[in-house]
Amino acid sequence: MKTSHLKALSLTALITICFSAFSMAQQGTIIINEDPTIPKLLEIKKDINKNDTNSNRYKIQIYSGNLGGAESNKSKFDSTVGKHRSQLVFETPNYKVWVGNFRTRLEAERALVEVQKKFADAFLFKPKKDKE
Repeated sequence: MKTSHLKALSLTALITICFSAFSMAQQGTIIINEDPTIPKLLEIKKDINKNDTNSNRYKIQIYSGNLGGAESNKSKFDSTVGKHRSQLVFETPNYKVWVGNFRTRLEAERALVEVQKKFADAFLFKPKKDKE
């Protein structure tokens, strides 16, 4: 009985190996029909997110002081570094120049290294949420 059971098991294994050697994966193509306005909408969304003042994002401050100094530093940043968007912000009693709107701290720190080449006192921060 043991030999017939062993022969049946061996035969089953042999048949399984033979069939698996001849089987092939299915091949095909996928066609994606996408509205041509979607890429344009994604670009608009990216621009909105760049300009978003969401306080969950990191910013770089390059100046804090009087209005004349703030305008001067903003102009200097835009003409020299200018890779990121700068904005003039008034927080009583100072005018401040903030740069960028970074999603992650790593992204902000990389930009900070570049900004500090021209503005040595620049630092990274995360704005506090305004209470509504």
